[in-house]
Amino acid sequence: MPLDAATIDRHGDELFEALNSRVAIAPLRDRLPGITVADGYRIQERMVARMVATGDSIVGKKIGVTSKAVQNMMQVFEPDFGQLTASMEHRSGAGLAMDSMIQPRIEGEIAFVLKRDLAGPGLTAVDVLAATAHVVPCFEVVDSRITDWDIRIQDTISDNASCGAYILGDTTVDPRDIDLSLVGMLIEKNGEPAATGVGAAVQGSPVNAVVWLVNRLGALGVTFRAGEVILSGSLAALVPVAVGDRIVAHFDGLGSCEVSFQ
Repeated sequence: MPLDAATIDRHGDELFEALNSRVAIAPLRDRLPGITVADGYRIQERMVARMVATGDSIVGKKIGVTSKAVQNMMQVFEPDFGQLTASMEHRSGAGLAMDSMIQPRIEGEIAFVLKRDLAGPGLTAVDVLAATAHVVPCFEVVDSRITDWDIRIQDTISDNASCGAYILGDTTVDPRDIDLSLVGMLIEKNGEPAATGVGAAVQGSPVNAVVWLVNRLGALGVTFRAGEVILSGSLAALVPVAVGDRIVAHFDGLGSCEVSFQ
């Protein structure tokens, strides 16, 4: 049976405190036998509500768990999502303080920025592309509040899909002018190759992941608003980072994005 409201609130508050104290907590799945994906989203909602109550604001969404390998590892067969807030956003060239996070890792993604509202369900890739102002190269810095990244799907969903920060590149491209499934990506760490990927790794194409999210949330009555940012999922494996690292991602036809860790 679903977790009761008091349990939901208590664990959402615990994750919010972990976010602010930079002290990780034990996996929720070990302490809440029977916790479901639906319970996880309710805990996430509580955690994000606490963030908003402190003055933050929701500015978009992120999609995670888009690769089959990660889905198999977590024993779930659809992506998950989390909420992006204004305090998470940075521009290319930013320097992020390592002591503002717990155990960050970085991944290269393609971000969609909307020019008009989108409300599913029943939307197609054509609808998503028509509502997108542009796509930009980006990084997502994921940062689990669960000790040692010992996560399963219930843990990461509860923890706002392990959202940490995101960095948007400066180059904007109309997504109808490029085949996003064929976009190749190279990530360099301190001038050396660290990861490679391609758009097709994200549900066949990043736009497919966005279609999934818009329709998934539309069925729950959630409308995406003009100006919102959607991170469509990682093109390659996570890259660990440490103080002093400079990370650059190059995307075919989309330009580059850069961030450093201090």
